[in-house]
Amino acid sequence: MYNAQKPAPSELPSTGRLLRSTAIAIAAAAALLVTVVLPAEYAVDPTGAGRLLGLTQMGKVKVALAREAEQEVAAQGSEVAPATAPVVPTSGARSSAPQPASVAKSEELTLTLAPDQAAEIKAEMRKGATVTYVWSTDGPKLNFDTHGDGAGISYHGYGKGSEVRSEGVLTAAFDGSHGWFWRNRSGKPVTVTLRVNGDFARLKRVV
Repeated sequence: MYNAQKPAPSELPSTGRLLRSTAIAIAAAAALLVTVVLPAEYAVDPTGAGRLLGLTQMGKVKVALAREAEQEVAAQGSEVAPATAPVVPTSGARSSAPQPASVAKSEELTLTLAPDQAAEIKAEMRKGATVTYVWSTDGPKLNFDTHGDGAGISYHGYGKGSEVRSEGVLTAAFDGSHGWFWRNRSGKPVTVTLRVNGDFARLKRVV
């Protein structure tokens, strides 16, 4: 056997040198963490070095893939519902089948207005209900005012003017009566015909 020769005390590193070496190693590790590991793994680049080295983009891709994987797992978990016993409807239970949509209806009214006479026809409609309409005279123009009224609402205008014919779509702004007011200023009798088609309860003359 050979006896290992012990180093001389002068050859051993001093405490200061050991501390300095440890500090350098820690600083190097921290530098690698900040400039390489964080940008490459988490897309965190506080110094900007990761962007220059192309590591930040790599980290962004990794983070995006990880998020997509988490979302896919969560989606799969939400799709798997626990098995439950079938529900047997009782005799008093109401059907949950959707109610049929309102059936569109059509009505037509014809009026003859003497000079300076007024007339008004309204359709009873629910809020959001829609009708298409067209009215026309036998020649002269009529002053008209398309409007509505309801509970707590005395007047809501949709349009007014003076025409021999008008057509369009009227959507009820609230539950109530919505329709057309005419006045004959032509100096001679005028016949007006109104046709309404859509979602309304009934058409009635109110003036």
